[in-house]
Amino acid sequence: MAQRKVATAGRPRRGETRWGVRKRSTAVAVGVVAVALLLGGVILLVLLQTSLVTSTDSTARQKALDVIAEMEDMDIEDARAYITDTSHAGQFVQLLDSTGYVVVASDPEVADAPLSAQRPAPGQTMVQDVSSLPSIGDNDDYHIVTVGARTGTMDYSVVVAQAAQIQADTISTVAWFMLGATPLLLLTVAVSVWLLVGRSLRQVERIRGQVARINSERLDGRVDVPRTNDEIQALALTMNMMLDRLQASDIEQRRFVSDASHELRSPLATLKAGVEIAAADPTGAMWLEMKDVLAEETARMSYLVEDLLTLAKANDGGLKVEPEDVDLDDILDQEIRRLRSTSRHRISVELVPARIRGDARRLAQVLRNVLDNADRHALSRIDVDLRPAGNQVIITVDNDGDPIPEADRDRIFERFVRLDGSRSREGGGSGLGLAIAAGIVAAHHGTIRSTDAPPGHCRFEIALPAPAPLPPSEPAALSPRASRRHGAQGSVRS
Repeated sequence: MAQRKVATAGRPRRGETRWGVRKRSTAVAVGVVAVALLLGGVILLVLLQTSLVTSTDSTARQKALDVIAEMEDMDIEDARAYITDTSHAGQFVQLLDSTGYVVVASDPEVADAPLSAQRPAPGQTMVQDVSSLPSIGDNDDYHIVTVGARTGTMDYSVVVAQAAQIQADTISTVAWFMLGATPLLLLTVAVSVWLLVGRSLRQVERIRGQVARINSERLDGRVDVPRTNDEIQALALTMNMMLDRLQASDIEQRRFVSDASHELRSPLATLKAGVEIAAADPTGAMWLEMKDVLAEETARMSYLVEDLLTLAKANDGGLKVEPEDVDLDDILDQEIRRLRSTSRHRISVELVPARIRGDARRLAQVLRNVLDNADRHALSRIDVDLRPAGNQVIITVDNDGDPIPEADRDRIFERFVRLDGSRSREGGGSGLGLAIAAGIVAAHHGTIRSTDAPPGHCRFEIALPAPAPLPPSEPAALSPRASRRHGAQGSVRS
């Protein structure tokens, strides 16, 4: 029941409408543009109205100041001529005396009664807005500016009534234009986004369909990469890189299973044949003769299974190390003593005390695998060196055999790799030792590589991080334990 709920959690319920990316993108784009147009339109109308009001007031004030300037430079008659000559539609100008009598008017319609009851003192300005001019029967809106002035001993008031209806008409025209253009613009945005998103989603759907047809039996399939130089192209390239990794992982897994089966087949066949032969002998003599062989094959298979388990943990990131302070020179010394007890080659050693953080058992496994590999390929001599180098400890294992070709120096650390195909599995190992060594060294945040030794021989170099830079070592500063060890196995001792 729980599995069914999980399987259907991502699907829309019955009767539930679920918009896709195309519809959601179009709706969001239209909504955002509509809000932007609304806010922009309101701001535009406010700014436009403010600008028109300011322009109207400025025009009226300037007209009044011009009339006052004519009165000061000339006389009332010249002011009358100026007002009459510069009159135009939409603007009325009056010159009133201190009693409110209309001395001069720009139009006969406003020559009988003053347009405003405001009487500012000389030098002052008063402003008012009216919805009509009843004295002339005009119902339009007007902006009236009254400025006080003095000529000689007489006080005058200059009244300028500027038509403001054009402001309302302009605002209304712009508002209606925006209201009519907005649906057309929103429709254009909706169609554009719908087509653009649909075109992009068609490419995504094509990629999805191509990926859906790729299964475990045909991992060599790839998606078409459009030459659009955008995110869709990047998605296709990423999908192809992921498929490359999946195919490589599948090939490696199949090869691993095949190689593991091949390695296990030989000891299993020996065990099966031995058990059948021993069971067919009622005297038990055959069992006594074959028990050593069967025990040896059982041990070999046990080691192989243990190596495979170690590799599987390393590849899955599950290889756990138990770090502690360990003397790497002690671990290497023990492995060299073990190798000397079985090797027929001359072994030269130079060790410097070095302490690191690591798993002693795993590090011993690394050194054993590398030393055994050197022993199998050496002709007569193995040279081992341990030295600190800055924030690392370097171990080099040289043998006088042929160096590994450069093309194979990375492949040698893969599983079941044997560069000498003619070697037997019994004499050449399972091909897992160096792969295990590489996995353990990586778990210790170190590196292992194959290179050439100075004389042209084969060299393996292991670099492990040290807790802190180590000071240069001097023979006089060695501990009694280190001094005894160096005296027992100096660099010239075989």
